[in-house]
Order: sequence, then C-alpha cells, then structure tokens
Amino acid sequence: MTYLVADSLPDEPAGLRFRRLVDSPGIAQLPGAYNGLSALQAKAAGFEGLYLSGAAMSAQMGLPDLGIMTIDDVCFFTRQVARASGLPVLVDGDTGFGEALNVMQMVRAFEDAGAGAVQIEDQLLPKKCGHLNDKKLAPAADMAAKVAAARKARRHLYIVARTDALEREGLDGAIARAKLYVEAGADAIFPEALNDAEAFARFAAEVQVPLLANMTEFGKTPFMTARQFEELGYKMVIWPVSALRVAAKAHEELYAAIRDEGWTQGMVERMQTRAELYATIGYHDYEALDASIVKSAVPGGTGD
Repeated sequence: MTYLVADSLPDEPAGLRFRRLVDSPGIAQLPGAYNGLSALQAKAAGFEGLYLSGAAMSAQMGLPDLGIMTIDDVCFFTRQVARASGLPVLVDGDTGFGEALNVMQMVRAFEDAGAGAVQIEDQLLPKKCGHLNDKKLAPAADMAAKVAAARKARRHLYIVARTDALEREGLDGAIARAKLYVEAGADAIFPEALNDAEAFARFAAEVQVPLLANMTEFGKTPFMTARQFEELGYKMVIWPVSALRVAAKAHEELYAAIRDEGWTQGMVERMQTRAELYATIGYHDYEALDASIVKSAVPGGTGD
C-alpha cells in the first residue's frame, strides 16, 4: 500500500509514536536515513524509528555541517523521510535556527513536515560536528530558554536537548547543563562526544530522563553495540551518517570505474537491480493503485 491511500497513513501524530517507541522496553535503534529511498530501506530492515542528521542533509547539499541550512531545507528532507517510511523521525534541529521565537517557528514547521522529535544543541554558530574540537557553547540559561520555547510551541513533538559541554566544562558541567535542560522541559538528553563507558554510565546515573547515545564513526566515542548502550542506561542510539558514508564511498568507486574503464560492468554485482529498486519503492503498488481508479466520464451533450 502507498502513502497516497489514506487508510495506510498512521492514525497517531508522529510525536506520540516516537514517545511510545522510547518508552517501550529495550533501546530504540535509530539509524540515519537521509532521503526517502534510504528511509524505505531502513524500514524494510525492521527499524521502528529513524534519525535525520544535519551533517547528512548538509552533505547531500554539498555543504559542510556548519549551520548553513535553513528551516525550509530541513523540512524538505523531513517530509521525504517521514512520508516514505511512515516511521517517527528524530530530526536534527542544530541550534534552533535562532533564539526562542525562531525555535518555536522551527517546532511548528517540523511538526507540519511530519517529524516525531527534534534535537536542539547548546552550541553557538557557526556550530560544528559534536566530535570536532573548539566548539563554542551558548550560555546554559540561553539554551534552557530555547528548550522552554520548544516545549511551549509543541503539540506533540518530542524534545531532545543535546549538550556539547564535555570538552569545555567537563563531565560535571555537562551533567549540570543536562539537568537544567530537563527542568526547562526537555523530554530526553543527548550527551554528545562522551569518550568512554564510564562517562556514559555516570551520565545515566545522574540524569533521570531518557538518554540518547551517538554511535558515529570516526569520532570520540569508542565503538559500542546497542546492547552495550542499553546496559549503560540509554534508551536511544543513533548511527547518524553511516548510511550516507557507505553510499558516498560507493559513488566514488562507481565514478572512478566509469572514468578509468569507460563502463559499469565491473560494478554491476554491487548494484541494486531494477527489480530490487522497484520492490523497494513500491513501483507496482503505485501502478496497481493507478489502474484501480475509475476514469471519470464526461456527461453527454454539447459544450465543453
């Protein structure tokens, strides 16, 4: 069934579905999906929620992850991922696109685009990937005001507050910020760039709301499994850019083969077939839907 048929659409708002996923037993595994096709593939693999990374969206646009995108840019990707998958999506809202009123506008726009949750971080622009150095922090009170604004604006959107304070303020400072953000109305906390299991465990012991772990590659966090994060007290884990990284590497290799060999035959075994692609996007379901709609008959008589 396609998303064009009303009966196939979710009955509940995405924010409520995201909250139920987090509240259910176990840890919510949220792989990054950066467009409609990857969202369909993640759903087919059995995932019940997705993550939409600012770094992945920026890279798709040929831009660095420095807070350059607009709310409309993010909503474009959010609509794709939420529509294609029908799953609740946690969307990276960077620093909120401004101050309190801008955050409220972001929340409304994200809800309208189909997001289930939003992540807001306590950096200053130009923001950076959380695993890079020399990040500039916003005053904790300013970030708390953004969280409170998001809480006031939301109808159902789940609010995840991210703190990047470990580098500059240490673990104690990051935990203090997290507690302030919870008081301001955050539903969950995302402690970014923790660098060992002990730090993850202490955060979970001291911050009494659902916590999100970021299992990004090439960062400061050591490789751990979803089960390990769950045992440390975490309710969500994301792999934000993994799918894009795999796809981008494949693009490099394909274009090199075309340039050097003049054809793609050597890459065929690594390609999704036409039949597999059509199955993924539901091509024949759309065809069947189109054929099932009765063509309107023009009444007889003269005139247009």
